[in-house]
Amino acid sequence: MNRLLIFGLGYCGLAIGASARAQGISVSGTRRDGADGAIAFDAAEPAIRSATHLLSTAAPDASGDPVLARYAGAIASAPALRWIGYLSSTAVYGDRDGGWVDEDTPAAPSQARGQRRLDAEAAWTGFADRCAVDIFRLAGIYGPGRSAFDDLLAGRGRRMIKPGHKFGRIHRDDITRAVVAAMRQDRVGGGRVLNLADDEPAESAAVVTEAAALLGVEAPPEVAFETARPAMSAMALSFWSENRKIASAKTKAALGIEWLYPSYREGLRATLVEQRGDGLA
Repeated sequence: MNRLLIFGLGYCGLAIGASARAQGISVSGTRRDGADGAIAFDAAEPAIRSATHLLSTAAPDASGDPVLARYAGAIASAPALRWIGYLSSTAVYGDRDGGWVDEDTPAAPSQARGQRRLDAEAAWTGFADRCAVDIFRLAGIYGPGRSAFDDLLAGRGRRMIKPGHKFGRIHRDDITRAVVAAMRQDRVGGGRVLNLADDEPAESAAVVTEAAALLGVEAPPEVAFETARPAMSAMALSFWSENRKIASAKTKAALGIEWLYPSYREGLRATLVEQRGDGLA
């Protein structure tokens, strides 16, 4: 029996767990407080010892990777462990002035959050001498309950205009598909980088315009980036300060998949169908 332990049953972790379970994999996962039937974060040693597969969705903070800070030794000695996955971020590539990067492009983070991610990647890859390790570098995550529809429905939508600023996205269901495909591959050891980004980087305003059209509402007004900049949060400013396009052809070839939603257009349509079915839109 394959046994997957997921550190962090959040937006992506829950979806990945459900998909893995549907394919016959035994799944357990952690939450900080152990709510909703999850394992409390500080009580995960038995699950680590029995896991054949381990996925971490936890982001590092200024103190480093929280999972490794607590469980590096237990993971290193886990007797059945064959595969580790870590959900990282394309922030490790830093600002590329709008240029393309792929899985072989050297990381060059330009901000502290990107450097923290790169440090965490290196720490997780340290287990590659004893099991397979996959580092998933995720572009902007969207899907039901987490998309341009949410701001439009709440009356907060706006079309930010910053010419030439395009970025990649990845639907939650494509993240799930890629992670489960990777963990099911028969690999003895070694580390690899996998980029999870759709095939069409696009400006934020284009995505909002498409979302408004799908909802059948008027697109919100355009707002120039420089006009909005003084009121932006530090996190928003960090996002807009970097400009890169992410290629994922090598990842799709390595996993033998194509994206369910190769652009934001297909992904938004599927998201709206699901949200309407759940009564969210």
